[in-house]
Amino acid sequence: MAQPRNAGRSHTKGVIAALFAAVALVLLPAMASAAPASAPVSGHVVVIGVPGLLWSDIHDTATPNLARLAAQGSSAALSIKTVGPHTCPIDGWLTISAGQRSQLRNGSCGLAPAPDGNAVPGFAAMRDDNAHNKYKSDVGLLGDAVHHAGGCTMAIGPGAALGAADSAGRVDGYVPSTEQIPADGLSRCPLTMIDIDDVFHAFIDAGVDVNGHQVPVTVKKRAAAVKSADTQIGQALTGLPPNTTVLIAGLSDANVSAHLRVAIASGPGYSAHYLTADSTRTGGLVTLTDATATILHTLGLKQPSDAVGSRWRADGAQPASVTTLAKRLNDHDVAAQSYSRLNVPFYLVLVIVQVALYAFGTFALSRKRGRILTVTRVAAVAGAALPVASFLANLVPWWSADHPAVILVAAIVVLVGVITAAALAGPWRRSIIVPGAIVGGLTALVLTLDALTGSHLQTCSMLGYTPLVAGRFYGFGNIPWAVWVTGLIITTGAVAGWFQSSGRGRLATATVIGAGILALVIDGAPFAGADFGGIIAIFPGFAVFALMIAGRRVRLSRLLLVLAAGVVVVLGMSFLDSLRADPTHIGEFWKSLTNGDGGTIIFRKFRGMIGTFHNWELSLIAIAAVVFLIFALLRPLTWRAAVLHTAYERAPALRPTLIAVLVTGGVGMLVNDSGVAIPALAFTLAIPLALAASIQALGPEETSEPPSPSERPESASAPKA
Repeated sequence: MAQPRNAGRSHTKGVIAALFAAVALVLLPAMASAAPASAPVSGHVVVIGVPGLLWSDIHDTATPNLARLAAQGSSAALSIKTVGPHTCPIDGWLTISAGQRSQLRNGSCGLAPAPDGNAVPGFAAMRDDNAHNKYKSDVGLLGDAVHHAGGCTMAIGPGAALGAADSAGRVDGYVPSTEQIPADGLSRCPLTMIDIDDVFHAFIDAGVDVNGHQVPVTVKKRAAAVKSADTQIGQALTGLPPNTTVLIAGLSDANVSAHLRVAIASGPGYSAHYLTADSTRTGGLVTLTDATATILHTLGLKQPSDAVGSRWRADGAQPASVTTLAKRLNDHDVAAQSYSRLNVPFYLVLVIVQVALYAFGTFALSRKRGRILTVTRVAAVAGAALPVASFLANLVPWWSADHPAVILVAAIVVLVGVITAAALAGPWRRSIIVPGAIVGGLTALVLTLDALTGSHLQTCSMLGYTPLVAGRFYGFGNIPWAVWVTGLIITTGAVAGWFQSSGRGRLATATVIGAGILALVIDGAPFAGADFGGIIAIFPGFAVFALMIAGRRVRLSRLLLVLAAGVVVVLGMSFLDSLRADPTHIGEFWKSLTNGDGGTIIFRKFRGMIGTFHNWELSLIAIAAVVFLIFALLRPLTWRAAVLHTAYERAPALRPTLIAVLVTGGVGMLVNDSGVAIPALAFTLAIPLALAASIQALGPEETSEPPSPSERPESASAPKA
């Protein structure tokens, strides 16, 4: 019976309307959490910057003053990422001044210039230069906020003057060192900053060798520098007025290696707990830009929109022993250092595994023996299991082992074996799509649970993110998102295909729509994925998926309608998230649009996306996957028709599934600064599983001997993907 002419259009509208419903599910919690700003509180803040200070430097006996502050106050590892790969002391102080990542672009990575009277030399040039960097940082913001509220600033040491200066480069009081602090020096102004540069000075004094490399500082010399800094901190603490909040920040690197540093907060509201902030949502981890927000909050001042951090707050009881505390916080840095050393080799291995799999798959598909194809299928499923295994490996503290690379590799290999066995050893092993659905479903489930519980598996995972870069601390990073959404699409396609095969087409379409709504909720919700670029890609990807499962042609008019609806959904989510007291970067994008910075952000992301094509490892994975898809799976090899076409015939939902992956990954590449990394990592899951499905679709009778010439297909032309 013919359907009414407008049935397709009504169905399209129904698909889009259902996806629109996801907006309410995502944003109602966000609106519920919106709250007016807390009442201002007066306070007195002393900020002590110790460039280069590590948690491994702090011990009960060697650094008694720092140990006492850590025991009484709240503590965390401090991410000090600014603009460049290496943070200099001036960069750190300017970042505190602006509440946004800043740097001294045209200058040496040395100590700050000594003020001339109460004015910082060259401050205007630093301010103007940072106003035009990619973050448009407003150097002098903190000093201006204090002055506009009628307060004054006191600086002790040249770096402190940079942090406390207003936009004119002036502080209200200045002395060169802690030895010269006047009697009322620490109580004169509500904001006092102290620069204690002994640790960094030890590296400056050591100098560089003839090749321009930092000369290693001996353990003894470093210990002496740390002890000197601790002594000066103790002297400063003796002159503090009551109810003073003391913030300790190891606000820069001490050499060319990036590290996580020390953060301690002591005073009203801080007790023996870990520090956290809404910027990280991780107990024991905060960022340098959060220090500015903390100072403003403690002084009872409204945080300007140009200051991007979140205030430090206590969260979770610390260990009773300072030694244990320092070790646990230092573990954040140990993990980050291990990630930095192993990340490039891991991606190299990933490239080798993927390219080798495609090459062997091409060879196997051209042979006549079933055993080779069986081995190829197992290898393909194992290759697809590699991404989720790399995340699950973080359940083992491999970074703290004597040989972290060995433990990491062992954990990943074991996990790949277990996942592959689960996918291929059960009664479903002869199914075309179920083994792939198991791998994809496990991938989606693991990353969903991780996003809901703090993203611990993504932090310092080889496919995750690192606090040294400080691009993201919670929710979905771009690469984990690509793997997650691909796994979800593959699983959804398997379930929808099962409904189709049993004659329940409406349930198949409803499954895809429901999965699309779930994806929008998980990815966009502030308490879960908190991802902006991902929801832009999910909407068209799942809309096309649903239309194809429903048997509707994907016309240009429908695509344009889907894209328009997606824009409305995304902007609506961005607006409502911006109403929250602590919006994620989804809400921050709306603020950027309203203040005229939206174009700058879009251009920066576009430029970052284009730049990713210089990453040969990721580009090679993407190119190899596409070439394999076209010339091995879709193009006929020797006597047999295109193997992927055979899989399409036996599992009709496979074609919409793969196209949904391509659309989602392609849009994700265009709207995220990770660029080619998104389809590259999506393909590491989707293409091996497509290979495994294609081999299984050939069937035993087709993998043993070639047919006679009369049985060969008349046409071997490859269908379009």
